[in-house]
Amino acid sequence: MNVRLTKEQKIKVLNARDIYSIMQQVLLRENKIRRNQEHFWVVGLNNINKIMFVELISLGAVNRITAEPPDVFRMAIYKLANKLVMVHNHPSGALEVTDPDLIFTDHMLKAGQLLQIEVLDHLIITEEGYVSFKDLGLMDKLSESGLFEITSPERQELEEFKLETERKRAKKEGLKEVARNMKAKGYDDATIKELTGLSMKVIGGL
Repeated sequence: MNVRLTKEQKIKVLNARDIYSIMQQVLLRENKIRRNQEHFWVVGLNNINKIMFVELISLGAVNRITAEPPDVFRMAIYKLANKLVMVHNHPSGALEVTDPDLIFTDHMLKAGQLLQIEVLDHLIITEEGYVSFKDLGLMDKLSESGLFEITSPERQELEEFKLETERKRAKKEGLKEVARNMKAKGYDDATIKELTGLSMKVIGGL
């Protein structure tokens, strides 16, 4: 689920605290029941570290991240993001890095290297604080761990996934150009939606 950000929240990120300042607000938007569940978000950045999007990848009651590379990198590929930061909350309030957190981060770090999308950091957050894997020196250690080296089958699978995502983005961009031309010719939005399959929100923003 794409998380709607205000214009002021689409900031240039300089450090982990900048990410936390945004993600704390996102977490606090949830009602109390939802805040007691574990959320996992991906924050996409462009080449100058400006926030492009925040996407909620998973939401559950179990203190464990369950996501695969396609879940984590899909929006980054689609939006042409160069970098990303992973964020998840610990409803317990404990800011401790667990072994599953490290294993998951290592896997995504190595997948990002193949997809040429840099995984800058992984933050664990609560309503009152955060811990940054990068600040702890863990991202450098994981990059040299020797684990999750991409094998030929996984490499092929990830490359095919990236190509398919890029094809979908290109197709949508082509449809948007068609919609722009139709608007210029005086077609109403409902007709454009019927002919292109684009949403009214996308058409309205053209």
